[in-house]
Amino acid sequence: MTQDTSHQPYGTPEVPRVAVRGEATLEVDPEIARIGITVSARGTDRRTALEDLTRRNNAVLDLVKSYGDPVEKLETGAFSITPELGRHGRGERIRAYHGRVHLIAELNDFTTLGELTTRLADLELTQVDGPWWTLRPTSPAHGEARRQAVLEAVQRAREYAAALGAELAALVELADLGAENAPIPFQAGAGSGMRTMAFSATEETAPALDLEPQRQTVYAQVNARFTMTPPQL
Repeated sequence: MTQDTSHQPYGTPEVPRVAVRGEATLEVDPEIARIGITVSARGTDRRTALEDLTRRNNAVLDLVKSYGDPVEKLETGAFSITPELGRHGRGERIRAYHGRVHLIAELNDFTTLGELTTRLADLELTQVDGPWWTLRPTSPAHGEARRQAVLEAVQRAREYAAALGAELAALVELADLGAENAPIPFQAGAGSGMRTMAFSATEETAPALDLEPQRQTVYAQVNARFTMTPPQL
């Protein structure tokens, strides 16, 4: 009886196998940028704090939405209203109320991004964090990295076979080990950072920030197994 070579993990003398790893690393321009926006308010009573926070939050939303298509996403991340207790005296005496709203904006036009961040920072009690540069999950760069990793695996296996005087015969297995490193939004150190805060609006608009996009690294890795012709030893 003959053995099925497909169940022989290390091959046979007649049908030897070669296992290799293919890798590829690409440097590409980012496709989108995210910024974090924090709107704050402080008042001696809850209603005043809420009214100021609502007014400032609406101003931010109107400004961001006015840019249209370059803004791909605008989301409210969190809202809080916190009482501040007095440091002296007995009882739960409230000194003031602090309100905050956190928003996330995602843009695909980096010229618009520079102008928008400047205008946002010009609003009262508005903080801007970012930008964080990234690629879309569907970016063609991910597919190109995977393709290059496979080609590199084939070339490496072919060189090993040639060193033995053999040739590749067939592909047995191709295992994807994680084709890309997906960037995490708002992770410290993930990209070029910018942080500004403004406490009052000005009549004249400040010059738009000149933001230099940070190139993104796309990585792909595969394991491949091939059968080859008997080596010439």
